[in-house]
Amino acid sequence: MSENNYKEIWTEAFNQLRSQYAQEGRENEFNLWFNLEYVSDQGSEITAAVASDFMLTQMKERGNIQIIKEKIKEISGIDIEIKFEVKNTSVSTEKEEKAAEEEKPVKKIYKEVEEEIKPHPDLKEEFTFDTFVPGDNNMYAYQASIAAAKNPGKRYNPILLYGGSGLGKTHLMQSIGNFIYESKKGKVKLAYINTESLLNEFTWSLKNTTPKDDKIQKFKNKYRNLDVFLLDDIYFLEGKEGLQQELFFMFEALDQKQSQMVFTCDRPIQELKGISERLRTRFSKGICIDMKAPNYETRKAILLKKLSLMNRTLDDEIIDFIAANIENDVRDLEGALKKVVGYADFMNKELTLDVVKTLLQENISSSFGGNISIDTIQKVVSDYYGISVQDIKSKKQNKKVAFPRHVAFYIARNITEMSFTEIGNEFGGKDHSTIMSSCKKIEEQIKIDATLDNAIKMMIKDIKNKR
Repeated sequence: MSENNYKEIWTEAFNQLRSQYAQEGRENEFNLWFNLEYVSDQGSEITAAVASDFMLTQMKERGNIQIIKEKIKEISGIDIEIKFEVKNTSVSTEKEEKAAEEEKPVKKIYKEVEEEIKPHPDLKEEFTFDTFVPGDNNMYAYQASIAAAKNPGKRYNPILLYGGSGLGKTHLMQSIGNFIYESKKGKVKLAYINTESLLNEFTWSLKNTTPKDDKIQKFKNKYRNLDVFLLDDIYFLEGKEGLQQELFFMFEALDQKQSQMVFTCDRPIQELKGISERLRTRFSKGICIDMKAPNYETRKAILLKKLSLMNRTLDDEIIDFIAANIENDVRDLEGALKKVVGYADFMNKELTLDVVKTLLQENISSSFGGNISIDTIQKVVSDYYGISVQDIKSKKQNKKVAFPRHVAFYIARNITEMSFTEIGNEFGGKDHSTIMSSCKKIEEQIKIDATLDNAIKMMIKDIKNKR
């Protein structure tokens, strides 16, 4: 036995992980897939006992061994290696194998049908529940999506997922589609389409309908008889009255036959403009779920998951650096990881933290705003609230103008390096104390107003895209 005696640290790590999983409603998962028993330690190495080779393989594949090591390092500040003693050398036990299959229904279904059917042409194969990393920001959306996939057209119908770009809305939507399609062995009428493409198809059908070839009726028959309808980016419906009318009747037909419907949008449904009230109420009929940007812990879990799928590893300090500095969305996070891994492959060089910092300098600059002009901020905020840039720079104090102005102050302060005085000068010579007070008001309000918080995030995303 080593003098280090890491048993207390081991116990504390497991206690913290158990508490964390319990808070997320995943206590059964913890009990099953963190099933290790402390045996001894030597130097910076702990020996743990595991029930079987199968159990050990499952824990490694799920990233749970890495999670344990990271938790131990978090508590002790020491990198610990873990050795394993297998109690049962058989490949697996019936109970463990059954539990693994039940917990991963998507994988099980793929195994059963992969030789019988081809993937659905509208869906990406990699968009499954198994490749999605749930965290505090999206756990409700994840669980509701699984429930809808297991019982399509029932309790969770329709589902509207909303939030900024790159937060996993399309991934979850297509995961529902893939799950249903595979579980039904391909014998299901399913369509995934974004709203712009649906508009183009609808317009083409109208223009090309003839007495001998009623293409618009074929369009109606195609979508009104679906079992699963997945419509991305419904914000594109704004002002499209013809398509809105058709979509209303489409919705009514699908609702009548209890077809599963899933929609995505970049903002809450009540913030869409130029949408008929009857269609707005249909979108809100089921559940509407706000998907937020992943927190640090979730971003790190996503990186570990992606590395596992790539069969790659990176030093902990590099993973920590990427997770801490790429905050915008999952898409940016994956892009940064691919850049780092690609550099290592093509340059055949060992990655160090300094190399990664240089490599991701542009990504990090983009994540935090980069060269963003006040003009862009003023234009995006003015457009969002339906006022002019002249209004937002004026001295008008009515609420219609004053509140957007406060929002613009807050955004400018948070995504640029400008001082309060500099921001005030850009808004018609406002005093720095006015800017400070306005920013404080917005900061307090977003703590209690999720809709405003989401709106500001969307505007920031739009501002960065227009740089």
